[in-house]
Amino acid sequence: MTEKMEQNFHPIQISDREWVNEKLRESNHASCEYSFANNFIYAKAYDVQVGELFGCGVIRYRDKKKKGQYSYSFPFGNGDKRAALETMRALCRQDGQALQMYPVLEADRAHLIEWFRGEFEIDADRGDFDYIYTVEKLASLRGKKLHGKRNHIARFMDAQDWRYEPMSAANIEGCREMSKEWERMRADKWNDSMEEELNVLDEALDHFEALGFVGGVLYKADEIVAFTIGERLNADTLVVHFEKAYPDLQGAYPMINQQFILHEGTGFTYVNREEDTGDLGLRKAKLSYYPELILKKYRVVESSVVFANETDKDVIEHIWQVCFGDDRAYIDLYLSNRFETENMLVIHADGRPVSMLSLLPVTITIDGEKHAARYVYAVATLPQYRGRGYASKLIEHAFAKYGEPLILQPADEGLQRYYERLGFDEVFKQSPCWIYNPCTEKVTRVSENAAYEVAEDMTFVSENTSQIRMAELGNWEVSEVSAKEYKEIRDLYFDGEGYVEWDEEAIRYAMKENAFCGGAALKLTDRRSGAQGVLMYRVCPQKSGVKALQVVETTLDEEELSEILPMLMHDTHTRQAYEKNEGGMILRTQEMAAWACEDGYLNLTLG
Repeated sequence: MTEKMEQNFHPIQISDREWVNEKLRESNHASCEYSFANNFIYAKAYDVQVGELFGCGVIRYRDKKKKGQYSYSFPFGNGDKRAALETMRALCRQDGQALQMYPVLEADRAHLIEWFRGEFEIDADRGDFDYIYTVEKLASLRGKKLHGKRNHIARFMDAQDWRYEPMSAANIEGCREMSKEWERMRADKWNDSMEEELNVLDEALDHFEALGFVGGVLYKADEIVAFTIGERLNADTLVVHFEKAYPDLQGAYPMINQQFILHEGTGFTYVNREEDTGDLGLRKAKLSYYPELILKKYRVVESSVVFANETDKDVIEHIWQVCFGDDRAYIDLYLSNRFETENMLVIHADGRPVSMLSLLPVTITIDGEKHAARYVYAVATLPQYRGRGYASKLIEHAFAKYGEPLILQPADEGLQRYYERLGFDEVFKQSPCWIYNPCTEKVTRVSENAAYEVAEDMTFVSENTSQIRMAELGNWEVSEVSAKEYKEIRDLYFDGEGYVEWDEEAIRYAMKENAFCGGAALKLTDRRSGAQGVLMYRVCPQKSGVKALQVVETTLDEEELSEILPMLMHDTHTRQAYEKNEGGMILRTQEMAAWACEDGYLNLTLG
């Protein structure tokens, strides 16, 4: 059966255009890859093949230079997509490989989740997303936000020595020569991707008419200075595949952009200007036109480790409650604020997720440079499924997938031994903690265990007779702090070797989670010097029955803490004050194997 189906695929040819386009029209996709012409011009670079399975069109491709396996499009057209997918899986298994697909759009992602629950890892790369605009916006450039574009165009038009022509056999060779000059102008930035793009452009120019392309050519002083090539993508969308302009000529890019839409955009509602490939300069340029939609496209691979999706939340909550004992409100707080469909890995058994871990992005300073890393949180497996290696499989998968250091904070010594066996090292030591002694009115740094033991036995009797207003603590002015302010002050104070830096979204959640647990985050400004600090605390009941002030994190030193703690404890009606830093572990990448750090800082981990 699979051998017969394999014969359905063949190298893409011009003669395939009619039937492939008919299948594409049936699906009416808005992604730039769902174009016959686009796949044809990339055929030499990616060994593009087409085939029909169960009434669906399917495109597959592979990078010839890397000699990798085929990736497939999601089946398109009005046929039996599920049957086509099963055949694609069988074809890949026959070669000892997992089925890979790209691009997969939102509706097709939903089909995969419904038909093959827990069998495909589905995630997206921001650099792959298409930018889609309205024709009206790109043609008129109305509004204050696009005022700069209009100014650049006005400068281009000042000398009245320009003209626009549709691309045709009469000017195609001129466009080819212009692209070569464009290449020479960018010689210092040249790379393999640019070389590939020009080769593909040659294919487009060679088959311009046969592929149904439309184009526009911009002249200044009778010289070609810019051109664009596009085509109809679906019922209401024009796609732009190529746009070239001399970068040192003011207004050339916005001018060809606008003129092409004015002349060739009639009858269309939208324009797809393709992805930014992760190029931040190109991303900025595309965003500057304020897209109507940034179209998310997914990459899919058959896998036993997959991302949890929006339909899994009830099961995740069950795993969390069974394994950690937290109440529903706390779990909902996390899932509502931090859960994403691409940051929690799960393994399915018996038709449902049974093991999970979250992966939260952080930055860590290693050998003086900042590196992306992932904080591993909420690792849990239902008791009846333990002993099968699921947790270690999740960690190994995450490490291989991202190629970034993994950081975690084990809950106890037994788990620390477990993570050591997986290759984690204790880099973030349980740093010296402090207690506040009301008798001496001093903060004293002691060992972690001693801090806790003394804190249990301490009592505090306030000698203040008036209520302390939270607007002031002695010489310190107290105010609310935003996540942005907290992050700025935190980064400035803790930054250094081994510092684990959270993004603003994570800081915002840490503050929200702390407030949920009875705490607050403060910004403190010293009236004497103007210096600013932050302090995050929560009020915790102790075994002895008294309430304690636990400082979760602060940038204040011992002397400054000794000054404000009596008043803060009075205001919060607490009798003990202490800080605990639980430390943490890291799984290094091979490039970082030799890295060692004694003063790394890890906190706000929700551990």
